[in-house]
Formats: sequence, C-alpha cells, structure tokens
Amino acid sequence: MTQGRLPPLNPLRAFEATARHGSVTAAARELHVTHGAISHQIKALEATLDVQLFERGAQRLKLTPQGALLLPTVSKAFEDIAATTALIKRPTTSGELTVTCVPALLSLWLIPRMNQFTEQYPDIRLTLIASNESDHLHSSDVDVCVLYGHGNWADCWIRLWTTLKLFPVASPTLLNMRPLRSVRDLRNHVLLHGDDGREWNTWLAAADATEHARGAQHFMSDARLSTEAAVYSQGVALGDTITASHLIAKGELIVPFDLTVPANNAFYVACRNEVRNAPIVKVFIDWLFASLETDTITEPQTSARRIIRPRNGKVSAQERLATPPSIPTTRPKRLDRALKRRAKIDIR
Repeated sequence: MTQGRLPPLNPLRAFEATARHGSVTAAARELHVTHGAISHQIKALEATLDVQLFERGAQRLKLTPQGALLLPTVSKAFEDIAATTALIKRPTTSGELTVTCVPALLSLWLIPRMNQFTEQYPDIRLTLIASNESDHLHSSDVDVCVLYGHGNWADCWIRLWTTLKLFPVASPTLLNMRPLRSVRDLRNHVLLHGDDGREWNTWLAAADATEHARGAQHFMSDARLSTEAAVYSQGVALGDTITASHLIAKGELIVPFDLTVPANNAFYVACRNEVRNAPIVKVFIDWLFASLETDTITEPQTSARRIIRPRNGKVSAQERLATPPSIPTTRPKRLDRALKRRAKIDIR
C-alpha cells in the first residue's frame, strides 16, 4: 500500500485503543484526550474507509466484521513501531538483554562462561530464563532464544548452533558399587530419561539392546535433571558432547561404553526477525558462536575398553586399535587404575 492510501494515524490510534478496551472512555484516558475527541477520530476513520467499525447502542462497544478484520493488523503495526523505536533508542552494547535457554545448556555450559561474556560486554545486564519453549520466540519480552528441537519454527530468524552426540554416563560411585561390564548390566541400573524415552531407545537400538530386559526407569522434564541425578548416583543418564563434557573432565561422571549416537534434535539460536540486527542482540549471538568454536568438542573417553559388538559378534582390527579421542579428566590415579583393571571386558 502506498503512503497516499494509508488512513490517518491518529484515527487509527483511537480505533485500536477503543477496540482493545471496548470503551471510548478508557481509550480517551490512555491517549490523554477527551471522550469527544476519540468519538470524532473514530467517525473520521469510518468516513475515510467508508465502513462502520463499531456497532452502536450496546453498553460495551462491539466490532463489526469490518472492524474485527482491521484490528489485528493495526495492533500489530503499532507493536512493531513501538518495538523498533525501542531498538533505535537502545545503546549499542549496553542495556538489558533477556535470553531463554535450554535448561541443561544454561546450567552446564552457558552459566560457567558468563564471566567471559561480562568481561567483553560489562555494560550488558543479562536476564537468563531456563526454558525450551518456542513460544518465547514471538514474545517482545525476550531477545534471544537458544532452543533444542527440530529448527523449523516459523516467522523468526534461526541458525543451527550445534548438533550433538549422546552416550550413557554414570557416577564413579555408582559404577564402583554396581559395575557396567556389558550392556546387559543396564538392567541392574535405573535408566534416567531427560525426555519421553526416545533418546535412550535410539542408543539402545544402536547397541542392539532393544530386546534386553530393563530395570527401573525415571522420566524427568529435561536433560539437566537427568544429568544431575546421574551425578548423585541415582542411575545412568544420557550425556552429550556439549553439556556433559565438563562433568566428565572433573571426574564427576564416567562414560562406560564406547558407543555414541546422533541426538534426535539439535541446538539452535533464534530470535524475532525485527531484533536480529539490534547491536546488543548481535553481539550476544556472535559471542555464542565464537565461544562454541573455542571449545574442543571431542568424542568422550570411555572409562574402559568396552567395545559394543555388532550382531555378528566380530570386531574389526581397526576398532580394536582405535583409541577414542579424550576429554581431559582429573580423576585420582587410584580410580584410574581401578577402572583399567575392569577394562578387559568386551560387550556382547
């Protein structure tokens, strides 16, 4: 629509406020004008459009079909104008930034690196919200979302942050009490789920263990809880190459098997299209990707050479000689020697 065909701005404001409140008096109060001024502006808009926008006579104003058709577009336009105006007024690299993030990634990856961001951008105040809800993508109260999912969210800017590999993890204390010498031994352990069970099913299928008997299982709302439960020796969880690496490096979790599988979903960074180029948003997104590049993401080092055999029961010479890349650990030497003594057993 060209500028010459647009209705006047003030009548549109009067119409939007009146329709939102269902009251001329409330609209007049919001816009700091008189009751008569609002009525005049609405009549002017109806004359310009040559349609009736409100049904008169009722105690509460009711929109006509034409008014109901116009209201969402007008409301969205004013919201966009307000949001863009706020971005223009926002300083380049200072102010408040609200970020929602997958709970496990927030607790186990982002928060340990917050000091690095603060050192680079000391004038940015972060509000961090643990959430994987994609509805935040369309909220004007949220600037950036880091989500775990399929990446097909509509009407927003999205970029793949990283894919993941999954593998079982357990605490050294638990494995000292109840060793995992083979996949079959998982039946003697509690399986900890951070989802509805799909990811464990994927790993067990890759290990040719879907038909093996299972013991107790607990389901939790997200991977942060299942990982924390594993740290506290409550069972065996699925870790990933991003969020579990620090706990493995500190020796709080051990990787008992050498099999990893791709995760069903991936981590994505996303935001509303209208805020993508805001300087304060851009520097945070750029920092996220730069921080990931500086991390050394490797295959987890197993606590023992537990090779998961394929169905034919054979392991190639290459598999026998291969040594998985390591995540450095600080486990006590006595624990390392104990683990190596249990390292003689292959998984069938």
